[in-house]
Amino acid sequence: MLFNSYEFIFFFLPVALIGYFWLSKKRLTTASKAWLVFASLFFYSWWNVIYLPLILISILFNFTIGSTISKIIFSSIKSSNTFDSLSLNGKPTDLVKRSKTVISQKTLLTFGIVCNLSLLGYFKYMDFFISNANILLGSHIDLLHIVLPLGISFFTFTQIAYLVDAYRGEVKEMDYLNYTLFVTFFPHLLAGPILHHKEMMPQFDNIRNKVLNYKNLSLGLFLFSIGLFKKVVIADTFAPWANTGFETTSALTLFEAWATSISYTFQLYFDFSGYTDMALGSALMFNIRLPFNFNSPYKALSIQDFWRRWHMTLSRFLRDYIYIPLGGNRLGEFRTYTNLFTVFLIGGLWHGASWMFVIWGAMHGLAIVIHRAWSESIKPKIKATIGKSKDELFGKWATVLAWLITFNFINLTWVFFRAKDMDKAMNVISGMIGENGVIVSEEYFVKIKFLRSFIASHQSLFHICLVESDTVIYLTLAFIIALAFKNSQQQTIDFRPSWKELLIMLTILIYSIFNLSKVSEFLYFTF
Repeated sequence: MLFNSYEFIFFFLPVALIGYFWLSKKRLTTASKAWLVFASLFFYSWWNVIYLPLILISILFNFTIGSTISKIIFSSIKSSNTFDSLSLNGKPTDLVKRSKTVISQKTLLTFGIVCNLSLLGYFKYMDFFISNANILLGSHIDLLHIVLPLGISFFTFTQIAYLVDAYRGEVKEMDYLNYTLFVTFFPHLLAGPILHHKEMMPQFDNIRNKVLNYKNLSLGLFLFSIGLFKKVVIADTFAPWANTGFETTSALTLFEAWATSISYTFQLYFDFSGYTDMALGSALMFNIRLPFNFNSPYKALSIQDFWRRWHMTLSRFLRDYIYIPLGGNRLGEFRTYTNLFTVFLIGGLWHGASWMFVIWGAMHGLAIVIHRAWSESIKPKIKATIGKSKDELFGKWATVLAWLITFNFINLTWVFFRAKDMDKAMNVISGMIGENGVIVSEEYFVKIKFLRSFIASHQSLFHICLVESDTVIYLTLAFIIALAFKNSQQQTIDFRPSWKELLIMLTILIYSIFNLSKVSEFLYFTF
């Protein structure tokens, strides 16, 4: 079921809210949780009920592994405390038992992670592996054409994080119903945010969250309305321009290529950011606060800054569960750079079974390595040599220059992220650097009379072609919204229920609903 559908807005969400708070009001706490689980599974099954057993089996498997690890840890701690309190001299048999327990925990964790990755690998990457094996080996193995279950990347990463947290002794609550609610809670189920067990369980168990909170309800509706507007009005407006451009890449000239790339840059942001706002808003109506996932990423002044703002829960997962276990920055400069590059390579492949995602991840990995080398080695040496920093050299333009470099790099990498193959990506890039000529629309052509003679003498370079003025207007507005307006996180902090806020919410909500002319899936559903 989609957030941007009549079924969700007018049927599912109201029924889920009414049922949950009615049961909570009757002090049927377990029943209210079970109701949310049932509603979430219904929400997931709306798309394709055939994959319902898959997520249920995954939940049961991971809960069994995680709870077993937790029980071993806490029983070991209890035994250790008892052993220490008795002030015994420590028999060899005791030490052997404790050593075996540690190995058992690691074995269970490894087994759980391998099984999760195998499940993800089969559904998401099997055809990718087969097609590449056919190319390398000259074989002719038939593709399986497996339909990717919605949300599998997100609920798999969520549960891997749970297993690791259990191994670290950070999981203290072991209740199957609570765990099922944690994984299936519908606002985050299909496209995140990626959650931690420890940040959600206290909220589900907090008795104050069982009471309808009108402030949270109004704030949740406000956030949901903003997200719906981002998706339906902004992202879906850019979608046709981006899709058309990437499907006709061989003919793109300068302005068309830039309009295509920037249209996708904003389509992706407002699509995924809109989904996240709707997810956070929906959860807040149930008095549950999900972690923020975006903090104005296109305001970033460096690639590192960008990843602190874009898809923040994925960045957190990659840092905590891949980068740090690989050694982080503790094993020397070369190893640090290797770890950073590896993390972004994995992050790229996580998005999809395509070499284009690997290339996108490699580009970001290389950029983050260069940025770190610049920040820690090169920049201090330059300052020591010339006695001035970048800010002192360029003054107020330093910030503008940093933003221009960062945004254009991000925009460039999104071309590879969106293109189906390298040929289409390079065709767009070729258009962006003007290899296919420069387009000037009829509307703007008449306004540049002083260039007419020059253009007339360079017909091979300049062409008169239609570039819709609406495209320029929408791209300009998108820049203004992304760079000048407060983001959802800031609006949440500053939110105060009032008639003014109510009017704004109703206006954008009603306008967005009237624009639900067609159902369009969220881009991250395919990841």
